[in-house]
Amino acid sequence: MSRVALEGQVAVVTGAARGVGALLARKLSAHGATVALVGLEADALRDVAGRLHGPGGHWYADVTDHEAMTRVAGEVKERFGKADIVVANAGVATGGTFADSDPDAWRRVIEVNLIGSAVTARAFLPLLTESRGYLLQIASLAAITPAPMMTAYCASKSGVEAYAHSLRAEVGHQGVRVGVAYLSWTDTDMVRGADQDEVMRELRQRLPWPANRTYPPGPAVDRIVAGIERRSSHVYGQWWLRGMQGVRGWLPGLVGTVGQREMRRFAPRLQGKRTGLVGAGGRADEQERATHGN
Repeated sequence: MSRVALEGQVAVVTGAARGVGALLARKLSAHGATVALVGLEADALRDVAGRLHGPGGHWYADVTDHEAMTRVAGEVKERFGKADIVVANAGVATGGTFADSDPDAWRRVIEVNLIGSAVTARAFLPLLTESRGYLLQIASLAAITPAPMMTAYCASKSGVEAYAHSLRAEVGHQGVRVGVAYLSWTDTDMVRGADQDEVMRELRQRLPWPANRTYPPGPAVDRIVAGIERRSSHVYGQWWLRGMQGVRGWLPGLVGTVGQREMRRFAPRLQGKRTGLVGAGGRADEQERATHGN
């Protein structure tokens, strides 16, 4: 597939204060794009914006807030004149068993990862329609295969995958392309935060290769940039994820069987353990809700 040069394109990246979002913003900027950063951590966003290679800006907004995101879309158009690319990257995670999960944290994962992605698209679709642009939804290996101790995250990422595929069929005739990006365990604050739980860390280490590895973000983000240039329908942050598509129909049964055995092994260490959102991004989200009462 031919590539679209990013020089002169305007790209919006949500969840851009850290991790994959921050690195993606810098690499898009290095390829000549003007980048609009959106997120909850104003100081971190300002720092990322200061390290862009070209023009850009940053906006403090909760992706689940329709009014705020609509305002951001309007201000991006006012400042840059258009939006050619929107990357719905903002996400949070929580771990632990469903029965012992914090109900508010569980719900928040769905709100940010799924509802927030839809709110982002709703706010920016008018601009993408004008530019005949590209929306990239960041999903995960968790969209392809279920996993114990990750009910909220798997549900949210399966949801955004299905939503993005449906949206692609709706807006393609308007010249808007929609893609889904899949990443395995990538070395970010979110994954490092999850690894602080010893049971989650051990469960992940017991996964078969190559799913048990933590991958550096650089090569994955390079693949995402290449996917954006191609306006790809599917983008794979790690090479082997493409092959998972062919066997995904077998995975729920396999995970259900093996997962029972693993959960039985870890059950004594899980009693009464309740976890909130993980990583620095999760703490920022919790602080935002505590401050503003959301």
